[in-house]
Amino acid sequence: MAYDGIRAYRPLIMGRRAAVATNHPVATAAGMDVLRAGGSAADAAVAVSMTLGVVEPHMSGLGGDGFYHHWSAKTGRAETFAGTGQAPAAATIARYRVEGGIPLDGPLSIQTPGKVAGLAALHAAHGAKSWGALFGPAVEAARDGFAATHALRHFCGENQRRIGADATSRAIFLPDGAPLALGALVTQPALAATLQRLAAEGPADFYHGALARDIAADMATIGAWVAEGDLAAVQPLFAPPVGITWRGFEVRQTPAPSMGFAMLQMLRIIEKADLDSMGWGSVALLHLMIEAKKRAFLDREAEAGRETPDFATLLSDSRTAAHVAAIGDRAANLPVREMAETDTTYFCVVDAEGNAVSAIQSINGPFGSGFTGPRSGILLNNRMAYWHLDEGHANALAPGRRVRHTMNAPMVMKDGKPWMIFGTPGADNQVQVNFQVLVSCAVFGMDPQQALEAPRWTSSQPGQESNYPHGGGDVLTIERGFGEATIAGLRERGHQVKVVGDLEGACSVEAIRVLDNGVRMAGSDPRRDGWAAAW
Repeated sequence: MAYDGIRAYRPLIMGRRAAVATNHPVATAAGMDVLRAGGSAADAAVAVSMTLGVVEPHMSGLGGDGFYHHWSAKTGRAETFAGTGQAPAAATIARYRVEGGIPLDGPLSIQTPGKVAGLAALHAAHGAKSWGALFGPAVEAARDGFAATHALRHFCGENQRRIGADATSRAIFLPDGAPLALGALVTQPALAATLQRLAAEGPADFYHGALARDIAADMATIGAWVAEGDLAAVQPLFAPPVGITWRGFEVRQTPAPSMGFAMLQMLRIIEKADLDSMGWGSVALLHLMIEAKKRAFLDREAEAGRETPDFATLLSDSRTAAHVAAIGDRAANLPVREMAETDTTYFCVVDAEGNAVSAIQSINGPFGSGFTGPRSGILLNNRMAYWHLDEGHANALAPGRRVRHTMNAPMVMKDGKPWMIFGTPGADNQVQVNFQVLVSCAVFGMDPQQALEAPRWTSSQPGQESNYPHGGGDVLTIERGFGEATIAGLRERGHQVKVVGDLEGACSVEAIRVLDNGVRMAGSDPRRDGWAAAW
């Protein structure tokens, strides 16, 4: 089945052997070089991850976290590797209350970075090439420079206050006190040296060696609470994905501390509805999906953050039936709690053997904390902003705990093999945009590029925002491409609609669809610097 209702302006990329889709052309090229040289999907993931941390610094890097979802063509086994650091030993609810709360940026927003641990675990399990052989493009981009894109220039301008508060960040991203010029070469010599050391010494050096001591010294210099002991305590998490069967597919998601289960709940809520007769982009379909999202987010708030969420109950027939019964013809006002912009990057890889990686990594907000380690050159996260300061909350701060993450890395299987690998940055918007992409492809037959360029919506509820103090309003943001009649119909049903321009909605999806004949279809989202390649 093919869908003719959406015109895609970017070409659909196809190849017989392998494909990569990332949020930056330089990172996509790095992944493709590894695959052409015989590397595995895990090898390509390391190269892409490290390169993205250089060329998309406002989204991810060594100073953040990551989730990596791998499927092995040889064994048929799926695994997730979570690289997420814990709250520092010095970080307590009482201490932050004295500070007036958790700041959205600055030194006290920094949590122990865990990405390297998760990525190293993925590589140790499934890498074919040596760890050190995968850093070349990242080192080159940091040492010799890469050209500033429209997207990077935009984020520099939007976040001048944040990055301007730190002399090291300011020198890199606000030269002469202004945002980077389009095409300006961005060099990061300290980061290049750190990447070279990490390649040579291995990932253990990041948490236990000389590099760990440099990072801890950077933290002390800027006034963060992360210490050597916090770095030494970081361990990757290994777990099978959590999944459901849905309309002939098996949809898998990253487990806790990821909030990926919320997407599975949305799918379950709409599963038995006659989606085909509603039609893509109709008022009826959009209303149903938006209301499903709202109800899934109530459960997300109650359960996400627990070490072992009760997935059996959350995804059960009885819980699903209760949500379905509660959805009416009018928009519901469902505040998540009584009572910012975040950013991430996503990429996916399928190699020549059919192994697949769905990966997402983040420093939380644009440019994270805004502070760059003067010795290491590492731009540090602001992940502490995800904690709650209410005792008893599922996501309440405690030293040594892992915070819940909006990051999720889905993978859709059919007949026991990957059917689509896809995902997006976008904080609270991630699962709801992934939800829309899957429905567009699996129900309505869109190819990946069509689904990524199709108009999209995002729903916000009071108290939904993941960053402290966890605000949010009752608003449905929708791209104007749905058309005036559909937008008017949603307003008639009580939705508080905010219309934005074409391709101005949230998120930046990357996707690879694997056909029965082995062809890899790769799509990239034009809303940022996404780029897909295949061969």
